[in-house]
This record gives sequence, C-alpha cells and structure tokens, in this order.
Amino acid sequence: MSMAAMKGDTAFQARSLFRSLVRQSRQFAAYNFREYAKRRTRDAFREHRGEVEERRIQELIQKGLKELQMMKRQTVVSQFYQLDRLVVEGGKTGKQSGSEGGIARVKDTGWD
Repeated sequence: MSMAAMKGDTAFQARSLFRSLVRQSRQFAAYNFREYAKRRTRDAFREHRGEVEERRIQELIQKGLKELQMMKRQTVVSQFYQLDRLVVEGGKTGKQSGSEGGIARVKDTGWD
C-alpha cells in the first residue's frame, strides 16, 4: 500500500471517529454533559491537529475509539436519569400559570 493511501485512510478514520464522537455526545440526557462531551471532542482533535507521526496518530485513534465506547455506555446510563430541560435548551417547562395553557416560569422570591 502506498504512503498516500495510508495517509488518506488515516484521515478518513479520524474524520469518522470525530463524527461518531460528536453524534454520540448528542445522546446525553443532561445538557451539561452534552456540551462537555462536544467541547472535549473538539478540543482534543484541535490539540492533535498537527500530528504527523503515523504511530502516534494510530495511538490517538485507538484512544478515541475507547472514549467512544465509554461514551456509549455513559449515554445509556444518563438516559435513566432524565431531568427537566434547562432554560438554555429551549422548550416549554415550568409551573403552569395563566389561562391559555401556556407554561410560564414562576420564581419564588423569598420568605412569605
């Protein structure tokens, strides 16, 4: 196999791994875990963007595959503990108030 073909295959593996990690990070039930996983994936790939040594690149890909397997297990567990959506996520949550059936946030303002 030529060196160019091996390099192209490695690049394909890295892109595929990146897409899989980002796709899997979207499966977390909790917003903070989702955002952390996406940010950590992006940061790790950016950190190692300039790697040229083939052996080191393969080690990083193997490490990424282990991370992907771990993330798959964590997303399954996280879906057992789903919480209400946060305000930053959008969607309608909160206490019912008003006559039109819309949901509005009701904030406790202190001791009454």
